[in-house]
Amino acid sequence: MKHGEGHTIYFLGIGGIGMSALARYYRSLGYTVAGYDRTPSPLTRQLENEGVAIHYEDNNNLLPALIESVIYTPAVPYDLKEFETLRQRNLPILKRAEALGKITEGHFTIAVAGTHGKTTTTAMVAHILHQCKVNTTAFIGGIANNFNSNLLLGEGTDSTLVVEADEFDHSFLRLHPNISIINSIDADHLDIYGDRKHLVQSFNDFAHLTQDKVIVKEGLDIEVENCIRFGFGETCDYRAEVVKSEKGVTDFVIEGEGQKTEVRLPMAGNHNVLNATAAFIATRQVGLPAQAIAEALSSFKGVKRRFDIRVNNEKHCYIDDYAHHPEEIRSCLTAVRASYLGKRITLVFQPHLFSRTRDFMDEFASVLALADELILLDIYPAREQPIEGVTSSALLEKVPMANKRVCSKLELIGLIDSEKPELLITMGAGDIDRFVEPLEELIKTW
Repeated sequence: MKHGEGHTIYFLGIGGIGMSALARYYRSLGYTVAGYDRTPSPLTRQLENEGVAIHYEDNNNLLPALIESVIYTPAVPYDLKEFETLRQRNLPILKRAEALGKITEGHFTIAVAGTHGKTTTTAMVAHILHQCKVNTTAFIGGIANNFNSNLLLGEGTDSTLVVEADEFDHSFLRLHPNISIINSIDADHLDIYGDRKHLVQSFNDFAHLTQDKVIVKEGLDIEVENCIRFGFGETCDYRAEVVKSEKGVTDFVIEGEGQKTEVRLPMAGNHNVLNATAAFIATRQVGLPAQAIAEALSSFKGVKRRFDIRVNNEKHCYIDDYAHHPEEIRSCLTAVRASYLGKRITLVFQPHLFSRTRDFMDEFASVLALADELILLDIYPAREQPIEGVTSSALLEKVPMANKRVCSKLELIGLIDSEKPELLITMGAGDIDRFVEPLEELIKTW
């Protein structure tokens, strides 16, 4: 894309976490950026404050006069009136993944893939590089607390690039990684892949795009020669061993390259130990000293909505998490149990997508029962239409626990205020995030 004065890069679905980072990136290069989104959000408000023109009505009359190129997210409906008009103009139109892929062509790139853990690991890699004074640009699929942003901007055109490699819609196959991380391959996005076999094949295709090293968690079906395995097992190239975990802090040791490195991570959960181990290996591959990496990890503040501890006082604890797949829920609840021994867990969960709820109904029912009390919100549809028989009430019936209910969003704040739970978790990938700040402020008054 060439930069023309008075011309605009137009974003369809600009409020998405990946789209907004791209918008900020192009704006930093001097482009005029504008966009459409269905509803305002904290992200769109921030973009507007930064000078980006955004509207929330599908209206051709609101399109900028001079559009140079269009970037869209697959979450935007294909029959959107603005989309149809832009296609008719024969403008260059790129998917978000294609635009990101073009950026990676010109940079040394570390790409982080996996059905879970990629946002936290991407933020960890970016934080380590930044702390160690490596010129870094990072596209993160969440708001990294160390940067208070989903974008870390490097200087000039030769910065090291860190990107989240999204498997949805085969997006990660557009990237050009030098180093890649694959954290997990649990069945997900079956509306795209059909079955787990095709999902695994896509991850293998991604691994084969990697020029230098592919860093893979033990047990994953990735077959490439340039592979480094990590995990808790004795046969791993890099092995992690947890020493102690309590109150949201984990001490562990990474053994690899014939040396042991002690790490103190201000996060709970074995899944975060593995995320940190993967980030450690990736940054070792670019030549950073092990001790400097460990020091950087000790100051990692996490990512908003990823095991995000919002309140933690003598009486009450409140944690918010993005988990929306059964294995993510299991990891989160297991970590909470281990780190907050004896606390009674009240979980508010908003299922995400009718198809995912249908495909994993039994698995969801099993892992949600790991809480002591369950409050289910209605399913967040995102891009989908309802599926007959797939409801939060149907899921609730299958959960093997006594203390459970379905609650409307309108009733949620009042219900939490009346119960005043000892340890509250809000969880999901939909609009449950709108409750985080109100609940945090409420709990602080108890």
